[in-house]
Amino acid sequence: MPTITRIANDVLSIEISSLGAEMQAATTQDGANWLWNGDAAFWTGRSPVLFPIVGKAPDDTLLIDGKPYSMAQHGFARRREFSLTAATATLCRYTLEATAETRAAYPFDFRLSVEHSLDGPTLTVAAEVENRGDVSMPFGCGFHPAFLWPLPGGNGKTHVVTLDNGAEPKRQPLENGLLSRHREASPFDKGRLVLAQGQFDNDALVFPDDAGDGLTYEAEGGPALTFRFENLPNLALWSKPGAPFLCIEPWHGTAAEFGGARELKDRPYATVLPAGESRRFAFSVTFPV
Repeated sequence: MPTITRIANDVLSIEISSLGAEMQAATTQDGANWLWNGDAAFWTGRSPVLFPIVGKAPDDTLLIDGKPYSMAQHGFARRREFSLTAATATLCRYTLEATAETRAAYPFDFRLSVEHSLDGPTLTVAAEVENRGDVSMPFGCGFHPAFLWPLPGGNGKTHVVTLDNGAEPKRQPLENGLLSRHREASPFDKGRLVLAQGQFDNDALVFPDDAGDGLTYEAEGGPALTFRFENLPNLALWSKPGAPFLCIEPWHGTAAEFGGARELKDRPYATVLPAGESRRFAFSVTFPV
């Protein structure tokens, strides 16, 4: 059975499962839990970490150096048991290393470390990917946290996502889970997107470029969550139709394009990590206190 690690300070309490190193709860000092609860009626996820791919592969099959490998949407890390490798009152680090089983699906010697840490009202979630082999290693990495919609204290209020950069990034639609080869006009107006039911009837809103490195998710005239992104150039917003949550998903790497390259290294925004090197990807969210 998975184990739960709790970290906390005077204003925040975070619970993280050893299964997938996935956050299970984010509670402020007033007792409000801001994270989705994983209700299976809509979606059992809460805050999965995506590795070694983000999104889908055609027919759930990757090509690596021309050889096919079976790979489900968003990769296997979220379904794996991690080992707790560091823990303090306000920090925990879970680690997943390559095994014979993972090499059968993804033929690389990797180490994936996922760290949750607190600084006042701010939670930072960081993933470090290490290439422990002797050949270059392609992958995608991303985050998929789901926050309540409406936010605690935000019932009846208009909810808005506002990009820090004020941009109007074009949307890349999904076709059966794969990215279309064309872009559509942005739903943002000067960096502002008013959320409404029906926006996710055709799956996630994916913005491969120009969403910037920060945003605010808020109930107008009410609570707000402020996000910052590190080395995560792609953004998606998603909810199950009718579900009371919003996923704010910063990625480095996207789903394969419909009719596009099948090689993992040629997927949009794939990282190709040289032997012996590592890369860090992180987001932070600041809660109202």
